[in-house]
Amino acid sequence: MKPFVINRHGRLVFPANFFGELDFTVLETLEQFTAVIERDFEAKAPTGTDILARVESGSYPSRFELLRDLGQNLFWVNRYSMTMFDKRPTRWRDVPRQRDDVFLPVLTPWEDRERKVAAVERAHQELPSRWDAATEDRVFALLFDVFRHKLHHATELPAIKPTVAEFVAQPDALTFVMPDHDPDHHVFAMDEIFDADEEVPELEALTRWAMVLHNLYPWDGSRTTLRRPADIGPDDFVVTFHPRNRDVTAFIERVKQARDGGPAPATTPSMPAEAVAPRTPYPPVRVREAFAVRPALEALAVVRGEHVCDNVDVIRNASFSWSPMSAEEIARKTGIRQRRYSTREPHHLALDAARAALEKSGRAPDEIGAVLVSTCTSNRQIPSIACWVSGELGLAQTHTSMDMVAACAGLPYGLAEAVRQLQEVDRPVLLVCVEKFSDKIGSARTSRMIFGDGASAMVVAPAADGAPVDVEVLQTYASGPGSEVNSIIWPNPEFDNDITVYGPEVKSLVQRYLDQMLGELGAQTDPDDPGRSLLESIELIVPHQANKTMILDLAAKAGLSADQLYFNIETMGNVSAASIPIAIHDAVRDGAIDRPLRVFAPGFGAGAVGGYAVVRVDPAIVADEVVLDPLETERAVPAQRAPTTTDDVRVAFGE
Repeated sequence: MKPFVINRHGRLVFPANFFGELDFTVLETLEQFTAVIERDFEAKAPTGTDILARVESGSYPSRFELLRDLGQNLFWVNRYSMTMFDKRPTRWRDVPRQRDDVFLPVLTPWEDRERKVAAVERAHQELPSRWDAATEDRVFALLFDVFRHKLHHATELPAIKPTVAEFVAQPDALTFVMPDHDPDHHVFAMDEIFDADEEVPELEALTRWAMVLHNLYPWDGSRTTLRRPADIGPDDFVVTFHPRNRDVTAFIERVKQARDGGPAPATTPSMPAEAVAPRTPYPPVRVREAFAVRPALEALAVVRGEHVCDNVDVIRNASFSWSPMSAEEIARKTGIRQRRYSTREPHHLALDAARAALEKSGRAPDEIGAVLVSTCTSNRQIPSIACWVSGELGLAQTHTSMDMVAACAGLPYGLAEAVRQLQEVDRPVLLVCVEKFSDKIGSARTSRMIFGDGASAMVVAPAADGAPVDVEVLQTYASGPGSEVNSIIWPNPEFDNDITVYGPEVKSLVQRYLDQMLGELGAQTDPDDPGRSLLESIELIVPHQANKTMILDLAAKAGLSADQLYFNIETMGNVSAASIPIAIHDAVRDGAIDRPLRVFAPGFGAGAVGGYAVVRVDPAIVADEVVLDPLETERAVPAQRAPTTTDDVRVAFGE
């Protein structure tokens, strides 16, 4: 998990976006690691030669573009050192010669260094400021100090550095050497980086880049030279590289074993079969006709993440691996201006929503027959969120308490299971939809732009005789072509186990399901008026809040107008399973649902899942919103159990 931080200015900070740390437990081979480095560090980074060419051709319109290029170049230069190693200036006489976990970089002198350094310095002096000259000067000073003291060529750096013994065995090898070292050489403290505060969000991001890059060289660069082993005096200092952690050490060992002819890592290639349509279609479930116990929606409660992350916050935290994008461009591309984040765990959000829904319905916990939780971002496996919530609510027993992973189709999947449970328990079912994405995004820009945190809970109960039927039609789907099934992945080893969205494949599955859904609704008759189609009876569409721009485009192609759809994605982002019920709540709040309305609620997403519910929503079921206080959630400390002892374990196993 990669949580955000709230700095002393009350702003969100995403450390994963600028520290460049990787999870080496998911990397088996050097080829895998190299692919990650190429994508995240090399793809958008210019070389020194590229920067020189842009300077000499007058391609930079302002200092800002030059600063971005400098920053991305220096992250690329340090692509292996910052992800794998800690750098420690060490007196040569004190450097261990035979250890296999201490390394020295072998470096090639940087060609045409003086010309490139002079060109960059001159360009900064001559280019106009983009926003704030003083801030741009401060950022340039930090970046240029690193750039001008860079002595080595960066294009062909190896990921695995030589050990000290291997370096000494190469008479012509060159490495960093300095005559002395000040152990108090200035580096920025973590809080200083987190607390960077600039009026212009783009410059705040660059300030953090510059501080991180400065810290990668904790010595006086002006006194550093490149020397051969024989030219290093016993009191000279060299820069030793030490693996950042045991996972890096283990990775280096795996790479060396493979290089020396050791066993290759076991892999299981996946070749999905060609997707074929079912022999017969799966018809929608017409609830009145299919089930004896008819469902009533008694309550709907929501809990949003307590922190607002707007597009400016995203830009303040721009990663060095991103292309330039403004806050307004994010809004145009996605329809999102804000999303909600929470410091709380998903199960705590779920519990708050569940309690509010029970209170609104007037139901006591001992009336509940089943607890269902739809989520794809649970931070716990055992006990499941549903079982944990059941225990916290004081339910001594339920017929079923279980989690379901149906991602963005979590509401239709959850309602379908709730209606089935009603037939068995003939008592209310508590359905919770909850997601927390903010700590699973990492530095992936598409995910950071889209996803948020929140929860909802509904009480689905047996309807009284003669009462209106609140759940009319249910449909669920899953699977498809392998590209669509894998269009959204978490955890994804190729992206440091962060959630990953492959946009074209997502758009493909949404188009496929939307066409199928509308075809089914057009073919179904209105349960109350057989003379018209179910589609014609729909009064409002509340879709899964995936991407407003994409959904409106696809809806228009299907013949739907924008005024038929309700969106709250502008302020909530995509909350996957929780997105539809939160949007229904907001549709009541905004007056889009001002009386009992027939609502079509389609969802589609990860795993090529899809589904919809046609429901009657009465504004009276919506509970007052549970508003979390950011300060209270920061101060909250979960109750701690007494530590388990060996005697406790023996008792548990009957010894």
